[in-house]
Amino acid sequence: MKRIILFLMTNLAVMVVLGITLNLLGVNRYMDANGINMGQLLVFSAVIGFVGAFISLLMSKPMAKWTMGLKIIDPAAPGNQRELWLVDTVHQLADRAGIGHPEVAIYEGEPNAFATGAFKNDSLVAVSTGLLDSMTEEEVTAVLGHEVAHIANGDMVTLTLIQGVVNTFVIFLARVVGYFIDRTIFRNERGVGMGYYITVLVCEIVFGVLASIIVAWFSRQREYRADAGSAQMLGSASPMINALARLGGLPPGELPKQFESSGISGGAGVAALFSTHPPIEHRINALRARIVQS
Repeated sequence: MKRIILFLMTNLAVMVVLGITLNLLGVNRYMDANGINMGQLLVFSAVIGFVGAFISLLMSKPMAKWTMGLKIIDPAAPGNQRELWLVDTVHQLADRAGIGHPEVAIYEGEPNAFATGAFKNDSLVAVSTGLLDSMTEEEVTAVLGHEVAHIANGDMVTLTLIQGVVNTFVIFLARVVGYFIDRTIFRNERGVGMGYYITVLVCEIVFGVLASIIVAWFSRQREYRADAGSAQMLGSASPMINALARLGGLPPGELPKQFESSGISGGAGVAALFSTHPPIEHRINALRARIVQS
């Protein structure tokens, strides 16, 4: 809750600064003269931007269960020794991180794992059969520590809030530009015309691409933090280094788009700027630097 309040206050402050800047530049007066209330547009943009992001977050756990064929392990009755070990390991890591015990699941697929959920004490950690079959227990433990660290760090909520902020400004700026183009280029003097709708559509695509660079940058930073969190929980960076090195030599397991940024590994993306995960070698170097510093 503290994290949410802080981000909402930050977003409000940015909106106020943006409103003052637009007023100083005369944009407010121009928009008011054409019947456009900037304050209402900002509020509309924030509501649309944040509601969509939070709905996605709240639906993340059930969506993972519905779309990925997860086998949720009953902690009171695991199906075999591997499931028992997996649940016990996740629960031990959660205790070290000071969070509630996540649900634990296995799914069929190439090596990968992910964590999701809107709340620290009501989350989900899922690991693929490919990862379990290709790694040692120590390496799997490091990967699970990485995912538990994501939950403990509140990464899902923080990423949602950042997505809400960028959504707000994509929606807002696209409409400001749309009104301006509709009036000055298309010479529309009544309401809004096709120039507005076309411009808004194009701007939302362009601004959305630029906004995704910001979100991807944050996603990469949180991967470094989760790697470090795993090292801290295990008391050594070596298991995480070994796990990452092993992942670097394995075909990455693809996840649905909505869970891609939550995985232990991800594709390179169209370009480095859009990748949700740093290169494996960069993550290993960061952990090695941590060993040197300690």
